[in-house]
Amino acid sequence: MRRGRGRREKIEKSNNIKYLFYSSLGVLIIMIVTFVVTYIVYTNKIKSSNYSELTAEKIAELVPNDTNINLEEASTDIGKSIEEVIKSTEINNEETAKNTNNNLDKNNIGITNDNKAETKTVQTNIKPEVVKDPEFSMPVDGEISRNFSKDSLVYSETLKEWITHLGIDIKAPRTSIVKASEAGKIESIKNDPRYGLTIIISHTNGYKSIYSNLLTSEFVKEGDMVKKGQSIGTVGNSASFEIADEPHLHFEILKDGVQVDPNIYIK
Repeated sequence: MRRGRGRREKIEKSNNIKYLFYSSLGVLIIMIVTFVVTYIVYTNKIKSSNYSELTAEKIAELVPNDTNINLEEASTDIGKSIEEVIKSTEINNEETAKNTNNNLDKNNIGITNDNKAETKTVQTNIKPEVVKDPEFSMPVDGEISRNFSKDSLVYSETLKEWITHLGIDIKAPRTSIVKASEAGKIESIKNDPRYGLTIIISHTNGYKSIYSNLLTSEFVKEGDMVKKGQSIGTVGNSASFEIADEPHLHFEILKDGVQVDPNIYIK
């Protein structure tokens, strides 16, 4: 009897546990369903209330109020929902902003091109700096014993013949100081087989001055920059073509590699 009662109590206890479990599960399901339904209803209500808050004046602001709209355009707006009207207005606003930006870009391009053109004009108006020709002076104190003679012949006591003379001979005592006729650069110092010890100075605008028949060139060396009137050597008698003449300086001026009359350039 006790064994049967115990089994019955266990069965009843098990059934009670199952009843509580299923009851709790059912209550939980009901709560979840109630929450979902409430959320959906509440969301739809908020959405509908937002549209309902749009007054006639706000809708009128969204819709273009142009009295010149033709019937065909007006007919396309009939039956549109509020969402469609809003979307159409936003698209129109975006297109207007895009067109405005394009116009601004074009204007900026025009301004930039105008500035470039103006800058170019200013640059082309800049005049290049003009470099003056050298102004030569007598390289040694003395008289001219033989002048420049390119187109006519002069008699050479040394060669015993008539020759051209492409410089001027300035008579001066032996060891007299020879000075740079104009500022420039010592291009070379050499022993010429015809004109003896020779110094060549290069000047601006393609000019050169040549000092020959020297005794010494101890005051300068090749590559030196010299000033006008600076000592560069001494008068000698080293030119084989003029060895029979009295001590003198044989002086030449070249323009772009061609001998010119020094008398024209000496001031």
